[in-house]
Amino acid sequence: MQSADSRAQGGPGPAAAPPVTLIVGEEELLVERAVHRVISAVGLQVVAAGETADGWAGTGVTGGGATGGGATAGGATAGGATGGGAGRSADDARDAAPATSADDARDAAVAAVIAGEIHDTRAADLRPGDLSSLTAPSLFGGGSVVVVRSIQDTSSPVAAELVRLTAAAPADVVLVLTHNGGAKGKPLLASLVKEGARKINCPTVKRFGERLDFLRGEFGRAGRSADESGLRSLLDAVGNDLRELSAACSQLAADTTGVISQPVVARYYRGRAEATGFTVADRAVEGKLADALEQLRWALATGVSPVLISSALAQGVRALGRVGSAPRGKSAEALAGELGMPPWKIDRVRQQLRGWTPEGVTRAHHAAVVADAQVKGESASPGYALELAIQTIAACRTRA
Repeated sequence: MQSADSRAQGGPGPAAAPPVTLIVGEEELLVERAVHRVISAVGLQVVAAGETADGWAGTGVTGGGATGGGATAGGATAGGATGGGAGRSADDARDAAPATSADDARDAAVAAVIAGEIHDTRAADLRPGDLSSLTAPSLFGGGSVVVVRSIQDTSSPVAAELVRLTAAAPADVVLVLTHNGGAKGKPLLASLVKEGARKINCPTVKRFGERLDFLRGEFGRAGRSADESGLRSLLDAVGNDLRELSAACSQLAADTTGVISQPVVARYYRGRAEATGFTVADRAVEGKLADALEQLRWALATGVSPVLISSALAQGVRALGRVGSAPRGKSAEALAGELGMPPWKIDRVRQQLRGWTPEGVTRAHHAAVVADAQVKGESASPGYALELAIQTIAACRTRA
């Protein structure tokens, strides 16, 4: 399966940058990476073409040697040193740029080469005529990159200018446009694609498997690997925000050695990795009352919302009912599509079903429904309501 990050990179690599690129999606991290890759592609073209300093004003490119003045791109710094007479090479700049992988270092370095000629603005801030100014040739000649973000918020006159620019982009100008992927501004999207804009999709990472693929990709970029238990523990600990997940992967990759497993994640995220709503629910349906109450108090103390915990309890009990009513002869893989659950979760629920009867599951489900209503306003103490629900759910399970 293709990783979420690779889907955001979209088609050709950094070797080619079309005049107009349209990046669509609401995953901010993936959108930002896609923007950065387009800028890097322009930098590579400049370096490969051996443009003079007059070719891209302020870039410091002299026949493939970059003498940039410490421009930054994507948080990495390149340039800022003139080397030994002929100027510092692009490879030297790349090696000097801190990044999590060789590709990141290269992209950051070449983006920094042209950082002086990047105009980054929001569509809502543009007035009619502003785009003409941003894309006009410099007094010193050369080109530029213009990044316009959230074009769904643009006014009608500016939208018309974007379409005209896409149809006849000025020489030496690269236009990068972002759109959140919603219904607003869809006619503008269609017009831009019709006029030849390259479209890169950055779809929302929703499915559990897609998030696992994203984590694998992040560790792969850092030259590391993680097993299934480590990946699942990291998701439980950090949540679904891609920026936080990416930062967590970077930290683990830098601070640990060997395969990143559940014990490794637990060392760094103890409390978070062990006290989530789903852990509380697992201990409750397994009949481990003391452990469930302990995890509940940890979760509440670390800021986990009572609503999320009650939702996890309800999901845990519903999973018992769904898996318990499924044909026992079918494998977890065969049931995955039918139940909408990954095979590993079906196997885990089958183990949790030991000691449960259909009547017990029904009573536990009622307790979860009551708790959900109480934490959403019917009780003055959501914590007490959750404790009572956990005690009830654990008591509904007979000993195996």
